[in-house]
Amino acid sequence: TCTTPVTGRHRLVSCLCLGLFGVLCWVWVSFASFPDDQLSLEALDAVERGAFQPQSALSEMEFASISSYRGPGNSDRRSNKELPILLWWSGGLFPHFPGDTERIDCTTSSCLVTSNRKVQLYKRTASIIFYGTDFRAYEAPLPRLRHQTWALFHEESPMNNYILSHGPGIRLFNYTATFRRESDYPLTLQWLPSLDYLLEPVAVSLEEKNRLRREGLAPVLYMQSHCDVPSDRDRYVKELMKYIEVDSYGKCLNNKPIPEHLEDTATATGEEPGFMNFVTRYKFHLALENGLCPDYMTEKLWRPLHQGCVPVYRGSSVVADWMPNNHSAVIINNFPSPKALADFLKHLDENDEEYVKYLEFKNPRHITNSLLLEALETREWGVNDMSKPNYLNGFECYVCDQENARLAAERAFRKAPKKNQPPQPQMADNSHMGCPLPSPGYGDVQDLPADDGWLQIWPQDYWQSLDQAEGLESLIRHNESDPSLLWKHIQTIAMSRARGKH
Repeated sequence: TCTTPVTGRHRLVSCLCLGLFGVLCWVWVSFASFPDDQLSLEALDAVERGAFQPQSALSEMEFASISSYRGPGNSDRRSNKELPILLWWSGGLFPHFPGDTERIDCTTSSCLVTSNRKVQLYKRTASIIFYGTDFRAYEAPLPRLRHQTWALFHEESPMNNYILSHGPGIRLFNYTATFRRESDYPLTLQWLPSLDYLLEPVAVSLEEKNRLRREGLAPVLYMQSHCDVPSDRDRYVKELMKYIEVDSYGKCLNNKPIPEHLEDTATATGEEPGFMNFVTRYKFHLALENGLCPDYMTEKLWRPLHQGCVPVYRGSSVVADWMPNNHSAVIINNFPSPKALADFLKHLDENDEEYVKYLEFKNPRHITNSLLLEALETREWGVNDMSKPNYLNGFECYVCDQENARLAAERAFRKAPKKNQPPQPQMADNSHMGCPLPSPGYGDVQDLPADDGWLQIWPQDYWQSLDQAEGLESLIRHNESDPSLLWKHIQTIAMSRARGKH
């Protein structure tokens, strides 16, 4: 089984090319293993039956052992009916094909994984994995069972779900895979395929770019069609345009038509050659993320570096930690105003010797950032690298190994409580996501008119997400089983806060 990351909300889609022979083999394995792998309540031991006895959701399900890979430290020989189950709550993200269930053999242990929500209340369902973009407080699987952990996979923009940026929201999860380096399974460099991607030779020489400049090409490129985002980037770019020439394509602040043959790829995050050749002519690329959060860096940053253009960046407040060297990107937050930034870009545009310093990292000897090099070298997942698991399957196995270790520690403690310690609970905190309140792209929030479109959307969305996070936390604390009671709990909390009791 393989999964290939692609772009957008559904960029993590399953891919498996099976010939007729492969399909027949899978069917044969499924039916051949049916007697042993049939999952029913009768297969549970007496202790488990006494502890929890839901509907027999798995009694008609079977799990075929298709995966051939087994981690070097995995000596797990248990049959399928003995393994803990991981439930992918976001079924559209289930990283296996065909079917909705599979056995995974990971680094140190094995699990069954499924997207069938019928197993939610099953005793052997040890962990539920959520995709952050799709996580909704009013759809959470309640009641939350004491024997289950929750895992969060969220590699996308913070704007997709601000519930996760508040303490009460992120604390719901025991394991995390986010763009933050502090998460349990960091995805920080998810948009950087490899070191070679950065070292790719400059696509258009400085001499050619200078020639294009003399013919009227602007020094700065802006290419956006996703307007009205939390980072309020258009407000900043609009102010910058007063002081330096910017060619703006796409729907946002458009001042130049894109060639017709590129119309379909103007908003693409892929790397279609015609589109790449078009944008690489520019000296500077305005690379402003749609959301601001530490370590949130996308193709907007890495693609210009790959092409040999200079990104003018705003997004992660700690982006300098990951740059090849100290002269790789122009960081907007280092300038007191758009005019100051424009003056600096003009200086680089007019001084080739200063400009080329920002391209020196193309020589491996000038990549001096040990954090970047070590992260690329040691990450266990790959991007379009068939020798490594993709990060979706990688996180799934991380949760599997963590859960097997936790369950083993619980068994050891029950067997000899005086000799063994119980497993310590693991809980995420704000460092695993913790994105700040959206602020205007330029100017102070108090100076914005009351009818400002950005003001009416994103600050409110941020604080309403806190209400929902607190409401869900209250539902769980009260052992509620109906998520539609969320709004009642939110109202109760609001009234308590108004009385000064919350």
